Amino acid sequence: MKEGCIHKNVVEKLSLIQELIPSKYKFSNLEFEKESLAYWACSFEINNQKVIFRKAKTTPSKVGQFVTIWKRNAQEKIEPFCIDDNFNFIIVSVSNESEFGQFVFPKSVLVANGIVSTKNKEGKRGFRVYPPWVITKSKQAITTQEWQLKYFLALKNNSINRDKAIAFFNLNGN
Repeated sequence: MKEGCIHKNVVEKLSLIQELIPSKYKFSNLEFEKESLAYWACSFEINNQKVIFRKAKTTPSKVGQFVTIWKRNAQEKIEPFCIDDNFNFIIVSVSNESEFGQFVFPKSVLVANGIVSTKNKEGKRGFRVYPPWVITKSKQAITTQEWQLKYFLALKNNSINRDKAIAFFNLNGN
């Protein structure tokens, strides 16, 4: 997919979400990341909350979808995001032929699940997500899906659970 098409798709998805949540919540500072365009990599802010955005991809051999989440360090090597990095959430967009939704993962949850690095443990450069329409069978996938679904926001028929979206971003106090 060409860069312009990817940018258009990301902007369309973000615009849909912006239309569905109350107008006092503003998107700003949208920046695309050229290296991970296949995953629609970008960052933006929602009411000054810093967000890293990716689109997960379906893979042929495993259930669920896979998403990359990494950055380049000073030596230009890829590494996982770190607890000290300046972001509040990672949003992972997922879809199939008939379903669409987003995982809205707070940094603290990603740290607790070993995805974001701490001084004691290296995080991950990518991980698998399991939306509610995916039937998992392995014990590890079931456990992962259980914690992930707490942060899932379904986007169906151009509607969204506004209260859940607001709660995810803790926007009432902002």
